Amino acid sequence: MTTTSVDKQAEETLRQGFKYFNRFMLLMWRLGLGPAVNAYPDVGGRIMVITNTGRKSGLKRRSPVNYAIVDGELYCTAGFGKGSDWYRNIVANPNVEVWLPNGWWWSRAKEVTDSARRLPLLRQVLIGSGIVAPAMGVNPKTMTDAALDAATKDYCLIHIRRTEARTGPEGPGDLAWVWPLATLILLPLALLGLRPRRKRCC
Repeated sequence: MTTTSVDKQAEETLRQGFKYFNRFMLLMWRLGLGPAVNAYPDVGGRIMVITNTGRKSGLKRRSPVNYAIVDGELYCTAGFGKGSDWYRNIVANPNVEVWLPNGWWWSRAKEVTDSARRLPLLRQVLIGSGIVAPAMGVNPKTMTDAALDAATKDYCLIHIRRTEARTGPEGPGDLAWVWPLATLILLPLALLGLRPRRKRCC
């Protein structure tokens, strides 16, 4: 097996791992736990959800991604480069929605990979990934500009311009109704379990 095929296999394994992790993160957001997910950014990173439109299906797709806010502007990156599905979707249709810990926004995405500020902005996004970037061999807090540039040559930098606050159904916390229902079901069971058992007489 060649080095190239080993690298491709490792990347595919990593992609699959992120798919399962992203499903879990999306569920947390839908349960209303988005702010909790972002409570420890140095470890878990800063995570938002981008709702984009499938370029072939036309259906809504939701993708949890790491982000940074720099000078009030929102940035994220496609770490797997131009092969990322959500990246290809927003290139085809840049009108997106974003779920952030402090709100839900209509937005417009634009690739700014060629920007003169690419490297400092990308560094902030990678710092916003918590332990993820260092686990992939990219430490944005310690690497020189030259080393970071070489390690992230395939990364695509995206600027998300928020245009209008959103409200309504199908937003963050749309499954939060699960919590009172679960309490309604589980609390009586827990109370029954706490009742003292009667001693049987002989």
